Amino acid sequence: MEDFDWTSFTRRIAVKAKLSDIYKAWTRSSDIEKWFLSKSIFLDKNGRPISENEQIEKGFAYEWRWYLYEDVESGRITEANGIDFIQFTFAGECLVDIKLTSQDEYVIVELTQKEIPTDDDSKRGIRLGCHTGWSFFLVNLKSVYEGGLDLRNKDTKLKGMLNN
Repeated sequence: MEDFDWTSFTRRIAVKAKLSDIYKAWTRSSDIEKWFLSKSIFLDKNGRPISENEQIEKGFAYEWRWYLYEDVESGRITEANGIDFIQFTFAGECLVDIKLTSQDEYVIVELTQKEIPTDDDSKRGIRLGCHTGWSFFLVNLKSVYEGGLDLRNKDTKLKGMLNN
């Protein structure tokens, strides 16, 4: 495990969709709730909530909730170019880069989470935990946009499943 990178990881998936649709899937509350969150609130540069169909911009903030969890994740949008790149803080001050690339009829979604602290709690909770979480949610993004099936477990009687 000496050579294992605890500070970052990258996950990639090909989604058969339009690049503009996948960009919106990350940058509008109405779209990100289809595959990732139970509730998304984006806040403008003055701290006011924006419309669920309004697209985020650099300098906005967010408050995110998931099904079956009480935790609220808060962070900042550090980059949003309106086309194919988004960056936001996540799990504290980690950075998540979302890079979208068109390839034939696919959009390659490349997610990199970086600047992960190297204390034991961060190694376990962020490096390993987020890697697992992002892997599932990227598969769910593909499922929702290619076939319409949301794979998330929303049943409160079934906690601790692979899909929540």
